[in-house]
Amino acid sequence: MNRSFLLYFLITLMGLIFIGRLFQLQIIKGETYNPIHNAAVKIEYDYPERGYIYDRNGKLLVANELSYDVMVQPNQVGAIDTLEFCNLLKIDKVDFLIRFQRAEHYASYLPSVFLKQLAKEDFAFLQEKMHKYNGFYIQKRIIRNYPINAAANVLGYIGEVNEEKAKKNDYYQSGELEGKDGVEKQYEDVLRGRKGKKYLQRNRFNKVTGSYKNGVIDTLPENGKDLTLTIDIDLQLFAQQLMNGKRGGIVAIEPSTGEILALVTSPSYDPNMLVGRKRSINSASLMDPNNPEKPTYDRGLLAAYPPGSPFKIMNALIGLQENVITEQTSFLCFGGYSYGRSANAFMKCHCGIYNSPIRLNTAIARSCNSYFSNTYKKIIEKNNKPSQGLNNWNKHITSFGLGNYLGYDLPAGQKGLIPDASYYDARYKYAWGASTTISNAIGQGEILTTPIQLANFTAAIANRGFFYTPHIVKKINRKIINNPDFTSKKQTTINKEYFTPVIEAMHEVFKTGTGRWSQVEGIEICGKTGTSENSIKMVDGIKVQAKDHSILIAFAPKDNPKIAIAVFVENGGFGSTIAAPITSLLIEKYLNGSISEANEYRERNILMMSLQETYNNQTPKDKKIASRKE
Repeated sequence: MNRSFLLYFLITLMGLIFIGRLFQLQIIKGETYNPIHNAAVKIEYDYPERGYIYDRNGKLLVANELSYDVMVQPNQVGAIDTLEFCNLLKIDKVDFLIRFQRAEHYASYLPSVFLKQLAKEDFAFLQEKMHKYNGFYIQKRIIRNYPINAAANVLGYIGEVNEEKAKKNDYYQSGELEGKDGVEKQYEDVLRGRKGKKYLQRNRFNKVTGSYKNGVIDTLPENGKDLTLTIDIDLQLFAQQLMNGKRGGIVAIEPSTGEILALVTSPSYDPNMLVGRKRSINSASLMDPNNPEKPTYDRGLLAAYPPGSPFKIMNALIGLQENVITEQTSFLCFGGYSYGRSANAFMKCHCGIYNSPIRLNTAIARSCNSYFSNTYKKIIEKNNKPSQGLNNWNKHITSFGLGNYLGYDLPAGQKGLIPDASYYDARYKYAWGASTTISNAIGQGEILTTPIQLANFTAAIANRGFFYTPHIVKKINRKIINNPDFTSKKQTTINKEYFTPVIEAMHEVFKTGTGRWSQVEGIEICGKTGTSENSIKMVDGIKVQAKDHSILIAFAPKDNPKIAIAVFVENGGFGSTIAAPITSLLIEKYLNGSISEANEYRERNILMMSLQETYNNQTPKDKKIASRKE
């Protein structure tokens, strides 16, 4: 009796467990069951159009065109004539096996790209024969097209999703395309849209018999959203042309909004090089770490340089704010500034003023090292506490966005360096003072800034004490972005009244100072030239003193500024010789729409100027690039 009861009990229990499991699978999990794992279900993807990208004036920068990929789902592949199939695809059998094994390794039950981006003529011919090869099919895709050869560093590019990401992210399949850099990467979720899925039921002979669940779970594609960027593509193109044969970065910002008008890195590349079947070959060359030109390296966002003399503007503002100088404070210049007893402890000056009192306006206009060394010393030694003085100095500088990421909407970035007391405590074991760090007075020493940081710093001066976070996207689907991160004012620690004398002095730079040869009639430009000392390099076993960098920051017009700009030309020499004319040409182009006849000679000179020979002299023989004028 007990045995019979136990037997009935076990049968009943097993039945309940079986019924419960069926209920769980069919009812509870049925709603969320992913049919992609069912060999009897075929999935067809309908890829949406990726969002178009325009400049601030509505000019098309990125469009779409159709591409065709051969796809494979390994668990559906039957017996095929491999040799015939290889001939159709124009590949050999070894290549076929490598591609097939890669697909199996990814997932035998999921489709992945077998051969990407067929030529259009091959697609038409191959499509008629695909029915013979079970498990293979042709998938239409959208790839990018760039009507204008400009702003590759801004736009970025799209590339294949790797296996690792495809396994972690349910949206992507291996071989699909996603944004890899620039705006394409930063705004991937906006641009990509959402692909549609059609589920098809197959019978045991692998033939499609109809929709899975009558198409209830099928989805339609949603096209990606269009982006309108803040950049002016005409200004961007002109800046790129002016930088031909030169290395460096240019960033232009609209001070009243923080919108980036131009973001140039040089050398750059044609964005169409990273589209199509030649993408792999081109990317290997463009991204080769041994390529001295580094065309995919965004110097405007990533290159951190000593800011040189433009940093004197910062020390002037801090000096005024800390009441260690006034507009009328004067210092004597004896051809430079002596900061020690050694003959080498002398900071040479090129201001051209000897043994005469120099005040703020002239010091900025003529870029006097002695004036700003004295000012820096007073800032650091205020209250006889160098540590406190330097931290206070650091606080003012970082309020302008220097020494940290600015928070712009692009994936690349570099913090730069604004040292504080702890930095020098660690370096000099607490035995340091103003003289130890005196190079900071003229933007040398340990200070590092990026061109976009200098442009933003200039915008804050133009606004007399505040800035908006720089950003590159203006609208999504023609709707202006109202992101508080980009629309709220960031106040600096400098009072508004102290900007007036500094701005007047920056105007003097272009009237009678170091930028006077780059004036533009009818436009009041305020700026500061700079020359950043470079390091000694070893080239083929020989020490070579690298040529100084050429720098300029400026904004215009003086009242109600429309553009703030930073120009950095690697190994360009004095800021007045290359960076200044480039800056004035860009300002004239943006504000007036064209270059006047009076300044056409300046434009020709810059366009024809190449520094390639200089770069070659600082590059090992096996990495040199032939001199050229572009």
